[in-house]
Amino acid sequence: MARTASKRRPAAPAAPAGEQNPKAPCACGSGRKYKHCHGSAYAPAVTRPFEGLPGEVHWVALRELVPAATAVLTTTDGRTATLASVLPGGAPALVRAGGEVVVGVQLATSSDDVSRDLGTALAAALDAPAGSPVDPGPIGAEGSAGPRLQELLDPAAEIEVTVHPDFGFWLEGTGANAAAMAGLEQANEAIIPTVRLEGLGAAYWCRPAVDRAHLRWVRPEPEEQLLDALARLGAAEQLTLGEGTKYAGAFRAHGLVVPVWDVPADVPATDWTGPAAELDQRLTAALAVTDPLTTDERRSRAGLLSRQITLR
Repeated sequence: MARTASKRRPAAPAAPAGEQNPKAPCACGSGRKYKHCHGSAYAPAVTRPFEGLPGEVHWVALRELVPAATAVLTTTDGRTATLASVLPGGAPALVRAGGEVVVGVQLATSSDDVSRDLGTALAAALDAPAGSPVDPGPIGAEGSAGPRLQELLDPAAEIEVTVHPDFGFWLEGTGANAAAMAGLEQANEAIIPTVRLEGLGAAYWCRPAVDRAHLRWVRPEPEEQLLDALARLGAAEQLTLGEGTKYAGAFRAHGLVVPVWDVPADVPATDWTGPAAELDQRLTAALAVTDPLTTDERRSRAGLLSRQITLR
């Protein structure tokens, strides 16, 4: 029997001058081939959708950690709107009878750019008549077509978060009917007690159960730099908030890291402000160290990574 000649796959033709080779690594640095990245119709996910906004850490906290909170937003043209952690039914936005625009950061569905989802909702609400339903069109998983938040909001206007004990702010200035009150009561029954620690950025105490409490702290530092600093503290046995506390792990959320500590549930939330401030000082000092990690610090870092999960 004659031997079958092996066939070589023809080499891919070179890309015309001035064009990107579809099989070459994409110039964006994703590590994928161009044809599977920016050369396709698919836009890669925005890993830090709130980057560049004032209070990026607070946007992440209200999106992922805080059940009931609000903050005032200022647009580039001087108008104001209210940012809410969540709105009834997961609605993206509403306009009250008095004209107040409210946008909910916790959406029922999201696309690969949360900033564009929320910007689409905010732009529609700003154009909607007072007291009328807001129709932002397709949003979230269906694809948002409006502007990003960075295009709408004043980059110099800081936001101040107000944490609420319940969702009563949903009905402010409205003549709520029995159905609305029943829905509010049901939502309030599921709320997790949460307190923001003053003067510590996006540090939040919460008690998910009678016998459990946590301190969750959205940090603004780049992930690798922060992990090195946490590892240094861990190796030095300084990564605690004091007796009865321990480092539990961390979330990755929208490009930032959220370290979490277990704390005794019977200690009032405000009592953790002092210990957290002291930890913040130790962390700041560790962040300033540029020496390579020691063997113990590398071991500590590996342990931190094993207790880190990504929120999607």
